[in-house]
Amino acid sequence: MSTDDATPANAGSTPADEYEPHFESLGMPALRALAHPLRVEIMNELSDFGPATASMLAERLGESSGATSYHLRQLARHEIIQEDTERGSGRERWWKMAPGGVTIGGAETLETPAGREVTEQISLSWQQNNERRLNAYLRRGLDTFGPEWVEASALSTSHLEVTRDQLAELATEYYKLLNRLKEKWKTEPTGDRKRIQAQFNAFPLVEQDQRAEATKTVDRRAVDRP
Repeated sequence: MSTDDATPANAGSTPADEYEPHFESLGMPALRALAHPLRVEIMNELSDFGPATASMLAERLGESSGATSYHLRQLARHEIIQEDTERGSGRERWWKMAPGGVTIGGAETLETPAGREVTEQISLSWQQNNERRLNAYLRRGLDTFGPEWVEASALSTSHLEVTRDQLAELATEYYKLLNRLKEKWKTEPTGDRKRIQAQFNAFPLVEQDQRAEATKTVDRRAVDRP
């Protein structure tokens, strides 16, 4: 599971259409550092809306700038975020997401109960943030951006029967497409740009075995009925 830029950690100068996405998952020390409600909120703000200062984040999140400064430094220690040296006058530091964004759920961290617990905690926080962003768009998107932007948006849910390898292929192709388009758009005129959030979910439905078993039970009862 990853958030922010879909740029593979090993992309380097590889042409966009040749990317083979590979994301380095956070280890336990970094995962524990992120597993703080305010740090997750700070990361979400930087990921969703771009670089900001501690004061800006404090105002948005209803915290003191001292608190946001402290947590920003802790996130930076684990290379989840980094200082944006191209912004600011030196009086206040600007921060941004580190290249490649954040990926969690690596095999090493999922091997232990503590790793699974902290991964679940962060994942749920991310999902709640995504839902807040989507709900805000559904309520106010038309009034804020107008019908042209709404028509250009896409909310899509698809259901497929796939193997595990096919599911991995779907995710890989999505990241490759996103990176190819990002590289292409860098060379196009700026135009009227808005910051967007692309949400993509592809996962096996955990209830499907229960549903199948329930169906078999009904079928057996129908056969056994005198």
